[in-house]
Amino acid sequence: MAERSVAAAEQGSRTADREDARTPPLRPGGYEPADYAAAVVRSAREAGVSSLLVMTVLHNEAYKPHHPLLERLWQWWKPGASFGLANMHRATFERVRRTHGLPGRWQDLRDDPAFAIRTAALHLKDLDRSLPRRHVRRYTRDELLALGYNTGERNMRAFARGVPPGPMARSYLRRFRAYRGRAAEALADGGEPRDTVTGR
Repeated sequence: MAERSVAAAEQGSRTADREDARTPPLRPGGYEPADYAAAVVRSAREAGVSSLLVMTVLHNEAYKPHHPLLERLWQWWKPGASFGLANMHRATFERVRRTHGLPGRWQDLRDDPAFAIRTAALHLKDLDRSLPRRHVRRYTRDELLALGYNTGERNMRAFARGVPPGPMARSYLRRFRAYRGRAAEALADGGEPRDTVTGR
């Protein structure tokens, strides 16, 4: 009986996740990261990272359509492509899966937006653990974590020591800063739009 209750609770949680994270639209330009605010808040809280950080990363990664059919076509054209709302590569997903004992496969990221958001939040948590507490003052901690999400842990740690980022990383950082306000607005009703360091 207890097993049935646990299974029912898990099924109810998955149903709620699906309602908060429906399939992105097929129409180009129809995807809006703000539609996933509830899933972002839940996943960020579970991972212990800033929901504003996760939402801003989603805005940065919204440069291509995220409908599962379009992602399959994208992968056919570019086999090493990333999947899901947060554009995660297979090697990164496998690291997060092993570290956190996640169920599912990398391909599930394209079909399950809530799973993609949860995986991204857990990856940001792992990056946060590897980032030194002290770093150059030109970046906030969230900016370094976003750079780590984009360029990898080793590069993130180098930027934290003062190594200047290359042109692609600088472009990612500019977009991250530009999207910060939109991400905060998306979370205004359901999250805590604050930087993990400054509290703003």
